[in-house]
Amino acid sequence: MCWCSSVATVPTIRAVAAAAGVSTATVSNVLSGQVGRASRAGFSTTTAAKVHAAAAALGYRPNQAAKAMRTGRTGTMLLSLTMLSSDPWARAMVDAVQQAAAAAGITVLIMADGSWSSVLDTHRADAIFLDAVAPAERRLVRSLAAAGTSLVVFDETLEPDGFDVVRSDALPGCAMVVEHLLRSHGSVAALVPAPGATSRQIHPLQPSRLEPYRQVMAEAGVQVRERDVAVFDGTPVGAFARATALLQGPDRPTALYASTDFAGIQAVRAAERLGLVVGEDVHIASIGNTPEGALMSPSLTSAGPADLFAQVAARLVARARDASLPPSLLDFPWELNVRTSAP
Repeated sequence: MCWCSSVATVPTIRAVAAAAGVSTATVSNVLSGQVGRASRAGFSTTTAAKVHAAAAALGYRPNQAAKAMRTGRTGTMLLSLTMLSSDPWARAMVDAVQQAAAAAGITVLIMADGSWSSVLDTHRADAIFLDAVAPAERRLVRSLAAAGTSLVVFDETLEPDGFDVVRSDALPGCAMVVEHLLRSHGSVAALVPAPGATSRQIHPLQPSRLEPYRQVMAEAGVQVRERDVAVFDGTPVGAFARATALLQGPDRPTALYASTDFAGIQAVRAAERLGLVVGEDVHIASIGNTPEGALMSPSLTSAGPADLFAQVAARLVARARDASLPPSLLDFPWELNVRTSAP
C-alpha cells in the first residue's frame, strides 16, 4: 500500500505571468499599484486587467514582507484619529482616504485613540496622518520627519518642517455661523465642549471656539446670559444631554451655535426629541461641514472648508508613493453652507 500526500502549490509571480501572457516585471508593476501610471510603466490598462484576472484565478497574493524589504515600502498608510467612533469629521476623513488608497493599492490602518507616538515605535508605513499633535509632541514630529517618516499633520498653527501641514483655521467660520444666526434672531445660545475635550487638540495660544461667539455677540450689542452657554464633556451623549437641557422650558433659545458638527447633530436630535421643528421653532448651525451633517434630515447648516477630505486623501497617497516630495502647507479657507436647520 502506498501512502501519498498532496501539498497545495503556492502560486508564484511566474505562474501569474504565464497565465496572463506577460513578463514577471509587468506583473510586479501592475500588482504594486501602478495601474494609474500604466503608460509610463510600459503596459496598458487592458494588460493590467489580464494580470489582475490571472492573479485572482490562481489565488496569488504578493508577499508583502518581501516586497517591503525589496522596495522600502510597506504598502500601508496609518491614520491617527482621536475620536473615530463619535466624530463625523474623523469618519469622513477615513472614507475619503480609504477610497483614494484603494485606487492606489494601499492598505489603510487606523489608530483610533490618538496614541500614535507609541505605535510608530514599532510600525512602519508609507505615509502617516495625524489629526492632533499636542505641544509636547511637536519635537517628536520633527524628529520623525527628519528620520524619513512621511507625515501629513492636521494643525492650525504648525508650519511645514519636513512634513506636510493641513491648516484649516476654524475661528473665522465660527464667526460666520454666529453672524448668520443673529440675522434672524435677537440672541444665540452656544453648545461647546469643555476645555481639553475637543476632538483635535488646539495649540494653547489658539482661542477656543467660544471666543468668536462671544466677540460677535458683543459687537452686535447682545448680552450673553450664563444659561445660554451649554458646556458638555466632549461626548455625543454629553452634547445631547446639554442640548436637551438648553432647549426645553419657556425661556429656551430660538437659535443655537454648536462648535462642532457632531454637537450640532446631537442638538438637532435633542430638539426633535422635545417636539421642536428644526428650521422653524429653533435654528441650529455648527462647525465642520461634514458629509454626515449635510446628508442628515434636516440637513445641518455648517461652516467648513470645501473639499478638505478629498484633497488630504490625495496628498497622503502622493506622499505614500513618493517620500521625496517637498513639504507643503495645505491651507483651506472656510465657507458657510446654509441648509435646512438654519435657513
